Amino acid sequence: MELLERWTWYPLEDLPFIVLVLIIAFSLHEWAHAYSAYKFGDRTAYNEGRVTLDPRAHLDVVGTLLILIAGFGWARPVPVNRNRFKHPRVMGIIVSAAGPLSNLLLAIIGITAVYALNQAELLYAGSPGVTKALIHFLYYLITMNLLLFLFNLIPLPPLDGYRIISDVLPQRVRLRLEQQEQWGMFIFLLIVFIPPLRAVTLDPLFALSGPIRGAFQSMLELVFAPVDWTQFILTFMR
Repeated sequence: MELLERWTWYPLEDLPFIVLVLIIAFSLHEWAHAYSAYKFGDRTAYNEGRVTLDPRAHLDVVGTLLILIAGFGWARPVPVNRNRFKHPRVMGIIVSAAGPLSNLLLAIIGITAVYALNQAELLYAGSPGVTKALIHFLYYLITMNLLLFLFNLIPLPPLDGYRIISDVLPQRVRLRLEQQEQWGMFIFLLIVFIPPLRAVTLDPLFALSGPIRGAFQSMLELVFAPVDWTQFILTFMR
């Protein structure tokens, strides 16, 4: 058991919640890409059975294991043929952005669920075990989806942020970028695994999850009673 804990990025007892959240997050993310591409006229993903919420169509074994071991990972990329879009660049941006936005939506649903359950006095109403399980699930649903939202906006291939940037840039610049795509994964691995690079790239980016969460919390407090997030975190940490 101790050996297994050394090889996992997250606490071993939290793995069931994390795996469940990843299955939901990855499946919705890839479905959003596939569905939006299909609606814009590209049947490539549809023909490969990717316009579905079935996790078996989207999960990548290596990518899922890596997020448990290294704290990052991926699902199976959705094939998209932008040439089949009526407006390739505009629709390409929407298709690329659909995945990260689906993760943001899941985070918002998680935050809203906390406020709604707190308003109905159900957040801490169950037994200690049930309460802790619920809070752990909601905590990871919120935090992991916010991180996936931000992570996928990094403008490096093969992430969605790169596809968005490449569709925004002039064709001449885009063609030059495409010639350097092979270095994208190398740079990506460097900033993930080298702590000094991670400290000046990923860490500041992920720090934005706090203000994003805070903004939605402020909006929800206009409708619901405030949530004691300190108590929420303390319950999570017990």
